[in-house]
Amino acid sequence: MTPILAFDVNEPLLDVSALDVHFERGFGNPAVRKEWFSQVLQLAFASTVTGPYVDFGTIMRAALRVVEEKHHTSLSSDQRSAIVETVGELPPHTDAKDGLERLRDGGLGLVALTNSTLATARKQLRHAGLANYFQRIFSADEVHRLKPAPEPYHLVARELGVEVQYIWLVAAHSWDVAGALRAGLRAAFIARPGQVLDELTPKPNLIAKNLRDFAQQVLALQQAA
Repeated sequence: MTPILAFDVNEPLLDVSALDVHFERGFGNPAVRKEWFSQVLQLAFASTVTGPYVDFGTIMRAALRVVEEKHHTSLSSDQRSAIVETVGELPPHTDAKDGLERLRDGGLGLVALTNSTLATARKQLRHAGLANYFQRIFSADEVHRLKPAPEPYHLVARELGVEVQYIWLVAAHSWDVAGALRAGLRAAFIARPGQVLDELTPKPNLIAKNLRDFAQQVLALQQAA
């Protein structure tokens, strides 16, 4: 069976460094963006493990407040809104369209799977000019469990009517790769700058430096099958 490729959105497809300008303005240091996203993940994982469910947008806002407290900074409501709104308007990585086009033309099924709400994901992919490459967009919000819990990955299999082993998660975060592999999917790691696989994560089926490289490797595997 031809595999289904399920893409995480932020990092594999979209360039989150576009947020840096807002953290430079608000905190005087663009590197605070990475601290903020780490706080987002911390809150997301805590919510997923302990409950109750909280949507990813609410978590992003709560994490921003935590970072403000840590830096003894109070952003204005406009500054906070600018950060959240820019998440919905991130540009694609320069290799994203070319990689997706090669995969689509190669006959592979493409879907998106994100922790963001469906409304945010649809806005992101439309703004980036990538929406037309995907047959479906799936959100962890639909099952009220955030990745790397198994439910979002199994949602894709259930909705598409395929066995989990025929789905590949394509992600740039080690924790997402781990979640997919342990849920029975295959996984590819896109090694975006600053992203690394930790030693506790099972080895992904494929590692690529960008989406062009990923497309080349996957299509070669298909031809060899």
